[in-house]
Amino acid sequence: MLRIALRHWTGILVAGALLWWAVFYLPTTPSFAVFEMKRAVDARDGNAAAQYVNFESVVRSAGYEMMQKDAKGPLGELLGKGAVDLLAKPAAEMLKSWAIKKVDDGAKDVQMPAIGVVGAMVMMHRDHNTASTQWRDRKGRRWGVHMALNERGIWQVTEVDNVQALLAKLKSHEEKQLNSK
Repeated sequence: MLRIALRHWTGILVAGALLWWAVFYLPTTPSFAVFEMKRAVDARDGNAAAQYVNFESVVRSAGYEMMQKDAKGPLGELLGKGAVDLLAKPAAEMLKSWAIKKVDDGAKDVQMPAIGVVGAMVMMHRDHNTASTQWRDRKGRRWGVHMALNERGIWQVTEVDNVQALLAKLKSHEEKQLNSK
């Protein structure tokens, strides 16, 4: 046994390093959190998927993004930020319950395509306790997702760029579903 170990020491060393990486490092990465979120969505486990999204932060950043495009002057911006801060928590709770229900029901509009997940994992840029990824869809729109490590050590989505386009897409999808019934 010792003779085999001495003969193949580099292979054993590489295998040990890969094992250490897979057990100790990989589960702490934002890419692994994206993978786990996809697994939860595919398993129709809304509560498990929801733990990877900070809904209040997503709603707040979306509100600020929409408010900046529509604000008229400093007073309008100040009032807009105040309204966003006031409504962020209740809106986040509504969004969370809606998302959990959609995932539990297996709705197609919350599914995560495998190629998109792989792309997000490969293109993820990590900077200490934050990470982000960006891409362009088939229509040339730029999308971005930002993640942060929360106090429990779980990577969560905290911001989605170009949220107005996403909301418009969801709105048209919901209208189509209502009109087809």
